[in-house]
Amino acid sequence: MSTEALRRAIATVCLSGTLEDKIAAAAAAGFDGIEVFEPDLVASPWSPAELAARCADLGLAIELYQPFRDLDSTDPGRYARNLRRLARKSDVMAALGVDTVLVCSSVAPDAVADPDLLAEQLGTAAAQAAGRGQKIAYEALAWGRHVSTWEASWDAVRRADSPALGLCLDSFHVLSRGGDPAGFAAVPGEKLFFLQLADAPRLAMDVLQWSRHHRLFPGQGAFDLPGFVAAVLAAGYAGPLSLEVFNDVYRQADPARTAVDAMRSLQWLEESLALRAPETGLTSPPAAPALSGWSFTELAVDGVSGPEVAGVLAALGFTHTGQHRSKPVQLWEQGPDPEHRARVLLNASVVRPAGAGVASVAALGLESADPGRSAARAEAMSAPVLPRTRGAAEAELSAVEAPDGTQVFFTRTVPDGWPADFLPTGEPPGPGAGITGVDHVGLTQPFDSFDEAGLFYRAVLGLEAQEVTELAAPFGLVRTRAVTDPARAVRLALSAATLRRGDWAPGVPEPQYVAFATDDLVATAARLRAAGAPLLPMPANHADDLEARFDLPAEVLAAVREHGLMYEEDDRGGYLHLATEVLGDRVFVEVVQRLGGYDGYGTADAPVRMAAHRRRRQAVHPR
Repeated sequence: MSTEALRRAIATVCLSGTLEDKIAAAAAAGFDGIEVFEPDLVASPWSPAELAARCADLGLAIELYQPFRDLDSTDPGRYARNLRRLARKSDVMAALGVDTVLVCSSVAPDAVADPDLLAEQLGTAAAQAAGRGQKIAYEALAWGRHVSTWEASWDAVRRADSPALGLCLDSFHVLSRGGDPAGFAAVPGEKLFFLQLADAPRLAMDVLQWSRHHRLFPGQGAFDLPGFVAAVLAAGYAGPLSLEVFNDVYRQADPARTAVDAMRSLQWLEESLALRAPETGLTSPPAAPALSGWSFTELAVDGVSGPEVAGVLAALGFTHTGQHRSKPVQLWEQGPDPEHRARVLLNASVVRPAGAGVASVAALGLESADPGRSAARAEAMSAPVLPRTRGAAEAELSAVEAPDGTQVFFTRTVPDGWPADFLPTGEPPGPGAGITGVDHVGLTQPFDSFDEAGLFYRAVLGLEAQEVTELAAPFGLVRTRAVTDPARAVRLALSAATLRRGDWAPGVPEPQYVAFATDDLVATAARLRAAGAPLLPMPANHADDLEARFDLPAEVLAAVREHGLMYEEDDRGGYLHLATEVLGDRVFVEVVQRLGGYDGYGTADAPVRMAAHRRRRQAVHPR
């Protein structure tokens, strides 16, 4: 099919706010059209004609009017009333300038079970719509009383044999029931009237509740949306790619931000389609250049937290090697190899009148094979490059903002890269405590942006999102997901509290951490202890449990008890790690050693570490 035929649309039900808010957000995000969700129009002061005019002014086409529910009926009187209701909605559609209405399969007790009667009633309604130059797109709800699969909806449309009656294929309704998109090939392309897209996590629950509360944008869930859409396009569909997502978070979040997230999901989907099905003729944005590792982690500090963090970095074996030419930013390094050093920037330019003493992860520097192309891809994926000021002799760095506000820089460190912006202090970096680089960075996400963040790193940076897991933490469930490149050179551990009410605990608000790598954690821990690093103590019960569960060498068990080490393993290897106390109210440091092929992030130990952080915080900040 022609690339020009692929338009991007979004149902107004996806977005929070009034209808005015929704169409403004959709237009600003670059959508070509919208589906008008009838309750949004009913609640609007605009007449249908006024809405049509507003959309035209914004460059938005109205692609679909929806939903029309419970059309068919075994009660002749009720069916007649439903036809009259459909006629009134035809008037609304004429004023809107839209020619297609979505009719859902019935869930009512009087829904028609007889296939021939259902086809007859749908055909009569389609003839009525055709008299107004309109069409009906019939959709099988996954919980429909008698029609709950796309095959059953196609059977009804085929039997009715009306040119004004076709199918609406909804990815959630098809895939949630295990439907096979390969069957779409048997449907004539002219009968595919509309396509609605939603992703979702795999959940074992009632399909109606699954649909109403847990749909996601493409690329954020577990469904094979590229395969689904490829099958629809191969069958001859020529309409828009339209998002219809019911989600509790989206219904409360800023519609402008949600619309950008939605647009990015379609951009990711189209790229995936272009790679999977080149015959579609779709073009891709610049491919994500390979990321080879971390160039730096930047911490925002102030006059209170800065000296505290600097002192801990020194105890961890880092050296203050440079001072930025024009900004209050310090460079701290560890390791003799310039290409594989661990680097931390302390940026004191952040002003927090209401948050003195706080430190936070402000920016991530990633080594890109082509920083310029990384920035171009970011812009193509609706992540505009942030404006930056720089001196005449300073490196030109591109950065984008992640959903949680963290800045992501695309860099090249050697030769003659960004470190040249720092004037030497005269203190060269040494071997320090044996830290060899950054293993990963852990960032807590606001709950509202957890899925958005996963798609951001997947679409913009080309990282792969790992499976979502949940753990029982001292203050409730915590949802986690890692994103990483195939070579595991860049790893991010994203987490979010699934529910947070009250602030009774003197805990860590949205904690963040930097996990440094070492080849010998037992030796590194001894050096850190000797240097006075504030290592987080673990309870003796934890050490006893590790001794009972694992066959650890005696020297490792001794270090577990002395230095507060944590350990877990899977079928591929083990993970030995330690944590510092919280620095600047929010940030802490981990030092980790991966053994064998272990690919996780110490999730099983997290509740013990969280409880230990709480105890330490209570000692420092008693209520």
